[in-house]
Amino acid sequence: MELSDHVRQIFSESIQLKIDALPQLTDQISAAAELIVSRLLEGNKTFSCGNGGSAGDAQHFSSEMLNRFERERPGLPAIALTTDSTTITAIANDYSYERVFARQIEALGQPGDLLLAISTSGNSVNVNAAVEAAHERGMGVIALCGRDGGELKKLLLADDVELCVASDVTARIQEVHLLIIHCLCDLIDRQLLGN
Repeated sequence: MELSDHVRQIFSESIQLKIDALPQLTDQISAAAELIVSRLLEGNKTFSCGNGGSAGDAQHFSSEMLNRFERERPGLPAIALTTDSTTITAIANDYSYERVFARQIEALGQPGDLLLAISTSGNSVNVNAAVEAAHERGMGVIALCGRDGGELKKLLLADDVELCVASDVTARIQEVHLLIIHCLCDLIDRQLLGN
């Protein structure tokens, strides 16, 4: 296969997955955005976490909240739990890598805060531990996952929001996760600033 043909195939697969995901995720994305805004208006913040590309997505979400998305507005409180290498390595060394996000939630999370938990497989042990810690702190959870939701799906409570991309290809899942994050940011601004 020619390289240009392979590029076309990748684009086509990405486009098709987004088309397929739209009817499955529309209402949940809206619900997640409404949940974030309601918690922001109550004075709460959103934490985010993930590994690898999902860590990048967690940081992307946080930066769009703290700075701005596409319109001028005051910064919104969001913390990516993936950015402090000193804290992450201390927790991993003193406890385990499984605790790197949960320990931060235990220290910083307050009732009413939210956790945006990102795992393409749903089986990231440290992300799932963060979800458990968030629930213990009285926090809500928005889960961005893929495949069948993995163990993460089983941890969610009735008031949590699951955004699961039905694919087995990590790269395609991450592409839809980024689109979901951009949708959330746009909907948050729309609710706070109007049309």
